[in-house]
Amino acid sequence: MNPRRPATYTGIPGWIYAVAAAGALLVLLPLVAMVARVNWARFVPLITSEPSLAALGLSLRTSAASTLLCIVLGVPLALVLARGSFRGQRVLRSLVLLPLVLPPVVGGIALLYTFGRQGLLGRTLEMAGIQIAFSTTAVVLAQTFVALPFLVVSLEGALRTAGPKYEAVAATLGASPSTVLRRVTLPLVLPGLASGAVLSFARSLGEFGATLTFAGSLQGVTRTLPLEIYLQRETDADAAVALALVLVAVAVAVVALAYRGSGMPGRESTTTAPAPGGDLR
Repeated sequence: MNPRRPATYTGIPGWIYAVAAAGALLVLLPLVAMVARVNWARFVPLITSEPSLAALGLSLRTSAASTLLCIVLGVPLALVLARGSFRGQRVLRSLVLLPLVLPPVVGGIALLYTFGRQGLLGRTLEMAGIQIAFSTTAVVLAQTFVALPFLVVSLEGALRTAGPKYEAVAATLGASPSTVLRRVTLPLVLPGLASGAVLSFARSLGEFGATLTFAGSLQGVTRTLPLEIYLQRETDADAAVALALVLVAVAVAVVALAYRGSGMPGRESTTTAPAPGGDLR
């Protein structure tokens, strides 16, 4: 007879599970209600109509572009915040993370008064023949504005968790700062970078308020899938629900991919650091 294995202690009181179930229901019940409302007989024609496909294609293209821009701008920001030490660092972090708590419409207004025709930079750009507001470029900028903090938070957390010890070893072996960044730092935090990029893509895909305020709603130019859902809600509720379900499905897949790439919370990271004695040239 095998001895009974001791139960694993979780440290979670029983009543916590009841409250957690209520929280889960708060999220799941609206999704179930939406699925129940879908007109399945018209589902395929609704999501494959010309306006729907145009909005979905535009959303995917602009979200990919904004995610790339988030990586280009967010990686240096995260490095400066995690590894740097300078006056005003906390203020900079607060400002970078401000779009997380700022209403998207406010962000759209700020972008409009920056890049609009009469904006801070818009007048100069207009004189150079460059118009950003109410264009596809405006959609990308609006999405980047709201999605950038997600990448910065994810990557900064990964950098702080990894610590600077491997980078310090590489530096003592004669590697330049750029070589350390390329050969040690980025490979070490690659799961965090991938997770932040995927979450930024998901946030860009669902952006609505800043896009509507700064880019408007021009079919094929600035009308992304969230804007199409909003407009269809006024004229064809079945189409709005069908498109909303598509957006939810894409978002769920993206978030699942982010968790798969970063590993489940609470598990030790399986990232292997570069060997200190390796060739860093």
